[in-house]
Amino acid sequence: MPTKDRPEVPMKDLYSISEVAEAFGISVAALRFYEERGLVRHSERRGRVRHYTREDLAPLAYVQLWHDDGMLTLAETSAIVDSETVADRLGLITAQRDAMLERIEKLNRAVAVLSHMLGCRTDRALDCSMTGTYIRGRVDAALSGTPHTSDFLPSPSPSPSSSTPPTPSSPSPSSSPNPRHSASPSRG
Repeated sequence: MPTKDRPEVPMKDLYSISEVAEAFGISVAALRFYEERGLVRHSERRGRVRHYTREDLAPLAYVQLWHDDGMLTLAETSAIVDSETVADRLGLITAQRDAMLERIEKLNRAVAVLSHMLGCRTDRALDCSMTGTYIRGRVDAALSGTPHTSDFLPSPSPSPSSSTPPTPSSPSPSSSPNPRHSASPSRG
């Protein structure tokens, strides 16, 4: 709503809620939900329609940076967006990065197991030497009441290129300010 501090914005500089939703690839309901959570604010209403300026849309782009592709939950995204200090924000981002690296490690192990299974050309899983050894070890551990400690596949030796990314307190000299454009280890 226009005030003396904020004059009415010309219609040509406003985007309706449906235009914004379409432009950002989200539903109108999702945009309203983001507003309810305080992540995005509209500039004004014309009739019953919410309208946004370009400046109003910067927080939406920031939310999508964190929330798209399932990188973070909406609650985790909100915590980062709402963080009051750089230290708070960096702490949250570091914790999220570390949790992602742990998930990546687990997924890489799962891919290695699946790849091994694709190479086992036996009729029964127990007849594959590595699979059989693992399965028998799991059964023995379960029946003896002891935890099964061995991974299915031996851990790979760390390669020189698979070092942990730098923490915010120790940036690498060659790191890009945009994490999506920085060099990363091969996914292969």
